[in-house]
Amino acid sequence: MYHQPVLKNRRTLLERAEKFISDVYFTDCNLRGRLYGDSCPLESITSFLSSKRITFTEASKQNFAPYKVGDTFGPTWWTCWFKVTLKIPESWRGKEVHLVWESDGEAMVWRDGQPVQGLTKEGEKTSYILSECLKDEEPHSITLHVEMACNGLFGAGQGSMIAAPDPKRKFSVQRAELVIFDRDVRQLMTDFEMLVDIVKELGEGEQRGYQALFTVNEMVNLCDPFDPSSFSKAHSLAQKFFSQRNGESQHTVHAMGHCHIDSAWLWPYEETIRKCGRSWVTVIRLMEKNPEFVFTCSQAQQFQWVKSWYSELFSQIQHYVKKGQFIPVGGTWVEMDGNLPSGESMVRQFLEGQRFFNQEFGMHCKEFWLPDTFGYSAQLPQIMQGCGISNFLTQKLSWNLVNTFPHNTFFWEGLDGSKVLTHFPPGNSYEMKGKIEDLVKTVKNNKDKGRANHSAALFGFGDGGGGPTQLMLDRLHLVQDTDGLPRVRMSSPDELFSQLQADSALLCTWSGELFLELHNGTYTTQAQIKQGNRQCETLLHDIEIASSLALCRDRTFLYPVEKLQELWRLLLLNQFHDVIPGSCTEMVVEDALKYYEDIRRDGDALLREACAALGSKGNSTGVFNSLPWERHEVIQIQDDTEKSGLALVRVPSIGVSPVKETQPVTPVSVSVQADGTVLMQNGILQTVINKNGTLASLHLISANRETLSDGCCGNQFVMFDDVPLYWDAWDVMDYHLQTRKPVLEVVQPVRVVSSGGLRGSVSFTLRISDKSTLTQEIVVDATCPYIKFNTEVQWAESHKFLKVEFPVRVRSPNATYEIQFGHLQRPTHRNTSWDWARFEVWGHKWADLSEHNFGVALLNDCKYGYSIHQNTMTLSLLRAPKAPDATADMGTHHFSYAIMPHTGSFQDASVIQSAYNLNFPLRLIQCSPDTVPWSAFSVSTESVILETIKQAEGGKGTLVVRLYESHGSSVTATLHTTLPVREAWHCDLLERPDPTQPACVTSEGITLNFSPFQIVSLLLML
Repeated sequence: MYHQPVLKNRRTLLERAEKFISDVYFTDCNLRGRLYGDSCPLESITSFLSSKRITFTEASKQNFAPYKVGDTFGPTWWTCWFKVTLKIPESWRGKEVHLVWESDGEAMVWRDGQPVQGLTKEGEKTSYILSECLKDEEPHSITLHVEMACNGLFGAGQGSMIAAPDPKRKFSVQRAELVIFDRDVRQLMTDFEMLVDIVKELGEGEQRGYQALFTVNEMVNLCDPFDPSSFSKAHSLAQKFFSQRNGESQHTVHAMGHCHIDSAWLWPYEETIRKCGRSWVTVIRLMEKNPEFVFTCSQAQQFQWVKSWYSELFSQIQHYVKKGQFIPVGGTWVEMDGNLPSGESMVRQFLEGQRFFNQEFGMHCKEFWLPDTFGYSAQLPQIMQGCGISNFLTQKLSWNLVNTFPHNTFFWEGLDGSKVLTHFPPGNSYEMKGKIEDLVKTVKNNKDKGRANHSAALFGFGDGGGGPTQLMLDRLHLVQDTDGLPRVRMSSPDELFSQLQADSALLCTWSGELFLELHNGTYTTQAQIKQGNRQCETLLHDIEIASSLALCRDRTFLYPVEKLQELWRLLLLNQFHDVIPGSCTEMVVEDALKYYEDIRRDGDALLREACAALGSKGNSTGVFNSLPWERHEVIQIQDDTEKSGLALVRVPSIGVSPVKETQPVTPVSVSVQADGTVLMQNGILQTVINKNGTLASLHLISANRETLSDGCCGNQFVMFDDVPLYWDAWDVMDYHLQTRKPVLEVVQPVRVVSSGGLRGSVSFTLRISDKSTLTQEIVVDATCPYIKFNTEVQWAESHKFLKVEFPVRVRSPNATYEIQFGHLQRPTHRNTSWDWARFEVWGHKWADLSEHNFGVALLNDCKYGYSIHQNTMTLSLLRAPKAPDATADMGTHHFSYAIMPHTGSFQDASVIQSAYNLNFPLRLIQCSPDTVPWSAFSVSTESVILETIKQAEGGKGTLVVRLYESHGSSVTATLHTTLPVREAWHCDLLERPDPTQPACVTSEGITLNFSPFQIVSLLLML
């Protein structure tokens, strides 16, 4: 024990305090060792191993064998169940008794068949409280079960957290015994810890920092670890310090318990279910003891899992939701990626989430909760507003690699002008621990100090779950109003945002996307997941439209409500912010691809049933068009004689037509030239293809305009070294651009596959490396305004990045990219650090580079990464990261992209429609030979796109149609329909009708007014 009753000068005091702080001698050697008093062994421990995750009922019926502490078990991802019998000594009456359980896996304590406590060393939960004050009437002999997952809080990485898991790792229990817990020692340790941290954070040069240092010194003088009666005197000194109050101007920190649980990341979906159970049951125990404790919890999917697996726990959660302590937040099915899902997918995230929260808890969320995602679409504010949400909380932009985002509290203005009040917790974390450092950072980092005097502090272990602890609550309670620190208020999101809204007059506005200057490799990593997402979004779109039309044409048809919800929820789950970006382990990828296969299999069956109801009985071939414009395209057909071929068909808007082949005004011609190049043209485009598959020329015939830059080739494949600084699957760094290497080795030179007429095509094969090859078919179809590149890649690289380039004869300071329900512009130059940070950006089905009266669009069917610098348009194709999935992207890939030169603007040239056509194939159906072409819906104005037709959530007899303005213009449009619509009402994105906004239905259709990029939803009563 230190003892220096006389402090001669500040230097002596400082040196003593520094030694005290750096060595932590007093707490570690004297107090910490007295946290647990007497101990006694458990009567018995038995165990059994399971390769699968099973229920408690099933586990309790197994044969348990004796287990010795220290013995290993496993391997990774297995489960070891323990049966623990214990007897508390009679002499421990009146004591607080804990079961200490220290292991390197995640565990759940079960008592009387119910989960009661999560145990995780990484989450600072290594004991289960058997009794806070042992009484005679309490059972002294107890049997517990402990369900032990063979993985840690962050999976089982080999050497680093994000490394691929070690499949052979073994686990053990290092300590299992009964102990007496000394609550007074814990309290005194917390006093010391918080005071020492005040010295560290405020500095001994500040008045309060020095006072904290002096108080610690006095407590050391008073406290004798061998005399517990001295603890109260030391504690009184701490209380005197902490009870000195703040002034009225002090910043207020709204503390909210939180437990960010990635729905999948370094562990599979199934393990997330148990993470939720372990974390949330611990939260419930804390609520029982701390009535002021407030916990925020997002992701309806996780609530659904808990409801299915832990019904009693879910009932307890419902109880505390009613009490206002357990607060569902976010309003979405999962915390999805903010960039890659389509606009309709984002709407469904909120629709499914808000409906679940309303059904189970009688509430709708008022805030969107997305702490950890990799960027935020400029259409999110409008989508939020349409789903009854006006507030937004996130944190990830604090990870910007280049530029510091200038605000913590501000209004975010979206693409259409919608605004939401937005807050980034200034402490730059969604898993604080209630420490002084967290509180001081919250104040110091706040970039809106003069405009906002309230901030959030989310505390609790996160990412892998765990959540808050009693120690965190004790820390926050201790400093709830202490001079020199911000005020701390246990609060709710509603209280925080209400306060921010009340004081919002001076807040700034940020307009447009919130672009994260990091993790831009996630636009490309795990290409099969991204392809599965795009294809399944397309499939569900078509199923809903076909099913909606079938309802009207065949009264016996049953709209597949339950099955569609099941498939949508699978798709939405895979849009979680570590799954669709590809920043997950191999096991998660396997789960995700299986879910996509389930959607395809069941979705194809649903589409066939709906299309069968659309066509009359017969054995002729018809075509279903799910897009809201007439299409004149070449398709592959197969008739009842099993003969296949090509046909040029014309199909009306959202309708059906029998296959009546038409002839093109200008057929496709293909000719091999003397130098071995191939010339193809269709009356719209003329291209010359080199022997290596690059384009030597791409000519827009009507404008007599060459597309490609002088001396350059289009469709040039290029490879880059791709070794990021930090996070393999997540990041691509700007310096990779310095390693560009064209793919030049030809295995099979260009040869003609289709010789013309309706289609001309050539194919070739390149060697990327000694491990990887690329085979491509370049297709020119009659009447088609773009050239299509059907590509197959055999990919077996490591830390490489494959892209394709098109240098074009266009000069423009900005390029345009499709996003959800619209588009936005980004610079093609790198004038500023903000421009430079956008060296790799995301987009959806198309990107366009235009100057006045001429431009070039780059279309794709499953890619999301782009780079348009100066006049070179680049599409990112494949990456090869090695963590957390060492096999990421290895294997065979099939994808298509297209190049489309055009006159005028991309809007007038129908680039948007062409990109839809590439992604939404015409569907073959059976119909009678005398079927007359018919159209269910059309829109009078090309700028307005009818995106969605579905049965309303309210049930039969009502359809929901969703349209959006795609050009960025104010316009009046008429929605025409041949369906028997009785009346129509405007509704929000949750399909709640607006009684003040009936839509006028006339014989001409429904007239609608749109502002730029506005989303409009209607309820149509049939």
